[in-house]
Amino acid sequence: SCSAVPETLHFITKPLSEEEGNFSLAYIITIHKELEMFVRLLRAIYMPQNIYCIHIDEKSPRDYKTAVENIVNCFENVFISSKREHVVYAGFSRLQADINCMRDLVNSKVQWNYVINLCGQDYPLKTNKEIIQYLKSKWNGKNITPGIVQPLHVKHRTEVSYREYVHSGVPYVYPAKVRKAQPPHNLTIYFGSAYYVLTKDFVQFALSDARAKALLEWSRDTYSPDEHYWVTLNRLPG
Repeated sequence: SCSAVPETLHFITKPLSEEEGNFSLAYIITIHKELEMFVRLLRAIYMPQNIYCIHIDEKSPRDYKTAVENIVNCFENVFISSKREHVVYAGFSRLQADINCMRDLVNSKVQWNYVINLCGQDYPLKTNKEIIQYLKSKWNGKNITPGIVQPLHVKHRTEVSYREYVHSGVPYVYPAKVRKAQPPHNLTIYFGSAYYVLTKDFVQFALSDARAKALLEWSRDTYSPDEHYWVTLNRLPG
């Protein structure tokens, strides 16, 4: 019963401060297992002024998908991604899942300031207010997507073409004997974390800029492209 979910699970139902009420965050959460852990995570980061896009791995069991949908449907500001991917670890599908949510988020009515991506096994160490104050004080208008010029020991991830395979029901990524072309627009590839905090302006840029689109297409057959895509775009001049 949706009328009982927020109270029974102790969800916060109103902003805890004026500062928080005036500063909305967006979250992308990619999940595929452990329903209880997802509920605990959502409860810990939930605020009624924020917005949450949940990407459920398309290959997850049907009863898991149904259970997540039943919970999500109890909240106006939580929704399932309009397009779901069969996520393969270290494959392009993991990056595509985030982009699918981003497209939904930029079209939402909530005027969010930053988007934060999480997986179902994450858990916050800070309160919503502490996160906001940290973003305002240190990162005001900037992205958190740290990285360095691609080190030699991970060059192979973008120098040869990778393909997604399935063996005995287990999907995985494996290199093909094909060398890739150089990055488009003479871009320097940077390497960093797949996890980020991005401004709404940057997200809109990533979804529309010709260089971003070309890099996305070039990244389709790379290994773990979410570890180079965001940090490379963030290093573009301007």
